[in-house]
Amino acid sequence: MSDPVRRRLSADDRRRQLVAIGLGRLVDVPIQDLSLDQVAAEAGISRGLLFHYFPTKTDFYLACIAAAGRRILRNTAPEPMDPGPVQVRTMVTAMVEQIDRRRSFYLTLVHGSGVADPRVSEVYDSVRSVSTDRVIAALELPATSGPLVHAWWAYVEDRALSWSAGPPQERAETLDELVGHCERVLVAVLDVSAASSS
Repeated sequence: MSDPVRRRLSADDRRRQLVAIGLGRLVDVPIQDLSLDQVAAEAGISRGLLFHYFPTKTDFYLACIAAAGRRILRNTAPEPMDPGPVQVRTMVTAMVEQIDRRRSFYLTLVHGSGVADPRVSEVYDSVRSVSTDRVIAALELPATSGPLVHAWWAYVEDRALSWSAGPPQERAETLDELVGHCERVLVAVLDVSAASSS
């Protein structure tokens, strides 16, 4: 049986295909170790043609990072009809799980390791800003709480990165315990902020 005729993809479809392949490989390798030869081979094109769609290696890496940032936001989105505290728990749980599964990628997002381009931090800032807005909306907080919630997310991410650094059997707390701790920290800092402004 002969091979089927390969369908010619539009430029946008080809870019989406290449980014999807890159995202799939980020499960196993850090972004800086992503092989463009392997990505091109999996897409059935030459490395040279890949550079027709992404002029530089950095452009391709950034496209993958931006797509991963959008995926994080999709995967951490709460159910709008849930009570506010439930939405926050959903977001924190999903964020910790995302960081646990993609720790090396998240470190790239936070520290820009391997991709020296300011646009990496723009993706990270977008993820943090949207997550902050979601918490404010869920808990019906005043907009002035934005910097406080933003900083709290940094604390959540730092705890998640530390928690995910070791093997699961050696972790001092469970996922539920970590999430519960982060929830209590948010309540505490909001209480302190409310008390200081009254």
